[in-house]
Amino acid sequence: MQNNTMEPRNEITRAATGANHDISEQRLSKLEIKASFTEDLLERLDQVVIRQQQQIDSLKREIADLKLSATTGQSGEFRSLRDEAPPHY
Repeated sequence: MQNNTMEPRNEITRAATGANHDISEQRLSKLEIKASFTEDLLERLDQVVIRQQQQIDSLKREIADLKLSATTGQSGEFRSLRDEAPPHY
């Protein structure tokens, strides 16, 4: 008689194990999708950082060039904006 009472439990246990396996597969699949999107986002953010660093480097060079031209007087003689006619004339 014990075998008869154990059989339904085994079926329930197998069904629960199968359901848990399905849930685990679903969770694993969702995690893999999230990981894929995260990797893509990270790559795009890396590209943004690289582009921003290139812009920073370019602006630093431009500032250095402007400082150099200001100290060497390459910009020509000093002109006051008061001496110039407004743009609407």
